[in-house]
Amino acid sequence: MCRKLKWVRVPEVVLHLGVLSVPAHFVLEALAYSVGFALYRWNRNRDGDVVTRTERSSVIVAAVLGAAIGSKVLAWFEDPVALMHGAEALWPGGKTIVGGLLGGTIAVEWEKRRLGIRARTGDLFAIPIAVGIAVGRIGCFFGGIDDHTAGTPSNLPWAVDFGDGILRHPTQLYEIVFLTLLAAMLRQFRKLRPANGDLYRVFLFAYLVWRFAIDFLKPEPAFAGLSSIQWCCVVGAVWYFRDVARIIRGRAGRGRTGGRAASRAGAYANG
Repeated sequence: MCRKLKWVRVPEVVLHLGVLSVPAHFVLEALAYSVGFALYRWNRNRDGDVVTRTERSSVIVAAVLGAAIGSKVLAWFEDPVALMHGAEALWPGGKTIVGGLLGGTIAVEWEKRRLGIRARTGDLFAIPIAVGIAVGRIGCFFGGIDDHTAGTPSNLPWAVDFGDGILRHPTQLYEIVFLTLLAAMLRQFRKLRPANGDLYRVFLFAYLVWRFAIDFLKPEPAFAGLSSIQWCCVVGAVWYFRDVARIIRGRAGRGRTGGRAASRAGAYANG
């Protein structure tokens, strides 16, 4: 039987700055937004953009508003009891990343259609969002049990007590590892010069599949066996599955074509 490390206890961490007491989660969430936006600007300055500066500004505003609405609405579905409490449910806290990603994506597509933008605009955000979420999950880890991101009870050696006296899966740390690997994979994929929009599609599909899987380790209310977040992950992953399958087939086809070309070149050289 796995040995429990009872000393691993991480209740909510609060930073005391003079007369101010600031939750570490708030500080790291602000850092996550800052890091993500800085990476986006670096990518844009290095790679250029497929839309004008004015169009990009409109896309960003739509993404922010859509993400804010989507993250909050899905949080209400995850915790309908909080919604019944009235005004408290409207506070900035209590957001979901999946709702933010899907809400932001839908809002951007709506804004692009309104402006007549046909170019895919998400690639510049793929890696910055992955890195930003990873930084934000550090804040979730220090947010205590009330952050509602800790996993189900666990006997694994690395289980953590988030302040309620129960050892749980540190699902925040699992996600940080996943997002770090995903960002590295996206960086390598970008070097292959994929079609415009494919980088964001791969990111979003991978993250939705991950969240669908990892949320089985979270104590969330379920409907027909799945949480509201998982149902949204299913819908989003199904929507992008055809695109991802096309990307995989295209890469496989290029690999075979490249192999045949190399074989022909070798034959000509030998002849």
